[in-house]
Amino acid sequence: MENKRSMSSSAVLILFLLASMYPVLGYVECTCEAEEQQVNPKQTHLALVYKLAAIGAILLAGGIGVCTPVIGQRFIAALRPDGNIMFLVKAFAAGVLLSTGTVHIWPDSVDDLTSPCLGEKSWGDFPLAGFITMLSAIVTLMAESFFTGFFRRKELKQLVKKENDEPTRPIGDAENQLEVHTHATHGHTHGSLKALSSSDDMLFRHKIITHVLELGIVVHSVIIGIAVGVSRDPSTIKPLIVALTFHQFFEGMGLGGCLTQAEFKNKAVAWMAVCYSLTTPTGIAIGMGIMKSYSETSPAALIVQGSMNAASAGILIYMALVDLLEPVFMDGRLQDNRKLHLGSFLSLVLGAGCMSVIALWA
Repeated sequence: MENKRSMSSSAVLILFLLASMYPVLGYVECTCEAEEQQVNPKQTHLALVYKLAAIGAILLAGGIGVCTPVIGQRFIAALRPDGNIMFLVKAFAAGVLLSTGTVHIWPDSVDDLTSPCLGEKSWGDFPLAGFITMLSAIVTLMAESFFTGFFRRKELKQLVKKENDEPTRPIGDAENQLEVHTHATHGHTHGSLKALSSSDDMLFRHKIITHVLELGIVVHSVIIGIAVGVSRDPSTIKPLIVALTFHQFFEGMGLGGCLTQAEFKNKAVAWMAVCYSLTTPTGIAIGMGIMKSYSETSPAALIVQGSMNAASAGILIYMALVDLLEPVFMDGRLQDNRKLHLGSFLSLVLGAGCMSVIALWA
């Protein structure tokens, strides 16, 4: 049942994403006149070869990245969620996601939503990208809190009902027996609440975090895939292959770290890993299909891409700071271990630094 819910929710998110991109895919008219490019058959063929190579490389890197923490923790004791090494992995992954949101995605959303091609003065006067990013972070907080509370109350209700339905115990002799309950509802309500407040509560939260995180990553991955797919210049695509390969690998490690904490069943983990690995290649394929009619300077493309990038940035920034970094650096085991504490800080800086350097090409 859990696997079906996980797979269906992921499928709905991807269908919603593709539906949201429809205005961009179908919008042909361009407000700002793009520079006309001479069609060179050799360059067109070379660009196609690079795009196909990008699909293979990015697909492989994304799959390896997301599977490394998941598979590693099952065979290597040091990589388990409660091991010290995982503090370093989580800090590195959080740095990657934080840099992705702040250095890669958010500046692109600002450029799109303040482009002169929009032709509307109000777009330039109001910081729309920052506003959408803020709303996205708030909605992410509300979604986590609401769904965690919903599942917590549902599980508690089922647990109390199960305890209250326990069979009665007869008291007295064979002729005059009196059936009484062996517990009090009030006492078991508090006991159940105490049990849920530790492991079950955190497990629910980790599951929600993983779903929301994948949504934010998928939105961005499809958009950058489309950008590669519509490009006609081999000299632009070539450095992007290397940059996006590392980009997807590091992002995949961040998502894989969350999957290990959420403790999904194998089928659900495989489904989410496949969805993540396919998003950027799917975006490239879509971009190749709409290359002749697509205009990256059209108002529809700029508004949809800018808004979705800003929303994705808000999700990733919130989750990197609140859901990943805060639990790591506020953990008592880390604060009691000076070397582990320093190592986690260095790992955080290394992850953020590596992803920031990739922004020179992607």
